[in-house]
Amino acid sequence: MLTPLGWGTLTGSAILYAAGFALGYPEPVVLATGGLIALAAALAWTAPRPRLEVRREVTPVKVPRGDAAVAVLHVRNLGRRGLTGLRARDRIGATEHTVDLPRLPRRGTRTVSYPLPTRARGDIPVGPLLLVRADPLGLTRKIREYGAAATLLVRPRTAALAVPPSGKAYHLEGPTSDNAPSGTVTFHTLREYVAGDDLRHVHWRSSARTGTLMVRQLIDAGLPTTTVVLDTRGLTELAVDAAASVAVAAAGTGFPVRVVTGDGPVAETKADAEIVLDRLALVGPGTAGVTEALRLARGGGSLVLVTSDAAEAGRVAGVRRRFDRVICVYVGTGAASAPGVTLIPLTHLDELALLWGNR
Repeated sequence: MLTPLGWGTLTGSAILYAAGFALGYPEPVVLATGGLIALAAALAWTAPRPRLEVRREVTPVKVPRGDAAVAVLHVRNLGRRGLTGLRARDRIGATEHTVDLPRLPRRGTRTVSYPLPTRARGDIPVGPLLLVRADPLGLTRKIREYGAAATLLVRPRTAALAVPPSGKAYHLEGPTSDNAPSGTVTFHTLREYVAGDDLRHVHWRSSARTGTLMVRQLIDAGLPTTTVVLDTRGLTELAVDAAASVAVAAAGTGFPVRVVTGDGPVAETKADAEIVLDRLALVGPGTAGVTEALRLARGGGSLVLVTSDAAEAGRVAGVRRRFDRVICVYVGTGAASAPGVTLIPLTHLDELALLWGNR
């Protein structure tokens, strides 16, 4: 493939040939011949396909926003000749990173690394990886694709928090409602079988008596649920970080946690903080308020609202009777009031652990 300089050289040589023959001067013909010889040599330089073993790895593949992540490129020359003029081009999100590779001796290996952007949350595609070989004059180049594309997941930052106390002792012999999270500890009731139920929980005597397959519903009655409601209107990274901190604190202690936004549920898990972080990494700005999400949230345990809207902070007081404890993390700029609710005004993530512990 000719570069712009190569096309210019070809066009200039053609013009010089035409001018030399038309005017009868040998000098332009000599110059044109030199240009064509240079083009032929450049094509001969880049035409052979180099025998390369190329591997690019992203490390780590999941990283908190702002932390370091790098791509490590390993290139091995399997051919019998040394290679020069190699350049790697790797697409990272919407941008392209270019790195020049040192000379590769025969059977030699080179390893280079380059940083990956982690300023913004989300999935960042890395690749495809292109190796470009150009001649020393820059007249021609060959571009070949190597390896597979990868993905870097930039997740929210978190602060270390304690699980919010529910304020109530949970009965160890049974749930307070059917909303208790399913588990393997305490028998709650019998219900009809649904697809996906563990067949080991089938109650065969009741199934034979009723003619319907019945299963035992087991629950973890002693574990309070933490419900995190994230207001995604005017979404800021601080709001996502605060919501992630609360949810990870609950999941990391083995408690059930539920994360929802005005647009719907985000994650529901117990003791798996990785799921929470992966899902929150992909949350974007929304248009729906959280009033309906608060109304539909299952009661019991702790409710934590993260919002930048002072009006939503005030409305959360209306649901406080359904929960053992209600906390509002307010990341807005104006004043907010939430009667009967623990209000935490937050301007920086580093403040959250201190304010959280003092409430």
